[in-house]
Amino acid sequence: MSQHGDPIPGHIQQLREMIRQSRRIVVFTGAGISTESGIPDFRGPQGVWNTQTPIDFNEFVASEDVRRESWRRKFSGELKLEGAEPNAGHQAITSLVRAGKVTHVITQNVDGLHQKSGTPDDQVIELHGNASYASCLSCGRRYELETIRQAFESDGRIPYCDDCSGIVKTATISFGQAMPVTEMQRAEETTLQCDLFMAIGSSLVVYPAAGFPLLARQNGARLIIINEQETDLDPFCDLVLHEKIGPTLSQAVD
Repeated sequence: MSQHGDPIPGHIQQLREMIRQSRRIVVFTGAGISTESGIPDFRGPQGVWNTQTPIDFNEFVASEDVRRESWRRKFSGELKLEGAEPNAGHQAITSLVRAGKVTHVITQNVDGLHQKSGTPDDQVIELHGNASYASCLSCGRRYELETIRQAFESDGRIPYCDDCSGIVKTATISFGQAMPVTEMQRAEETTLQCDLFMAIGSSLVVYPAAGFPLLARQNGARLIIINEQETDLDPFCDLVLHEKIGPTLSQAVD
């Protein structure tokens, strides 16, 4: 029975049991978990990349006009990240982290909602960076967005580093930009140490990140996918749930 007295469906019961039996779970999340917080999927039918061309990293570096357009998009709110709140899926994962079940959350998302829901920053591995702040591409100095926004909206000024005059960019990994070495190494290490790998809300088409579920499976861990659409890795799983993420995880961890 659930906490509301309703019978628990068989597939949720199976998910609960696999979580109960596991000691070191790694959770891997994609855009699907954040769509339930109102953040659009970049690649889905209504995704941002179907309505506007993504800005390539090399073009961003090469052209001040492209950088200005990138900041215009950021501050126009087209990506709808500001004001988004964690949903039941994020909160369920955080409860598993607090219970000592989940060692790390590897995420393709840049919205910071795992941390906002209470998962400690050092247990979140952000493969594609974080959109809530900016940093210098040359020296790495961190910049808060509000200061950049005020200058941009007052006179169209785009940011350069106060320390080294380098180009300042949101702390996300753009198309054409190299994946972060440290985060990729941490993700691989934690994947190889887990006994259960849960891929949640990811289409699992973007490599090398999408290789982690198979790496876990090949290393003897059990593999669960929770995603509303089918993925190419479904046949390799111990359990596949084509369900909404928030309600599914809430039932599994209540």
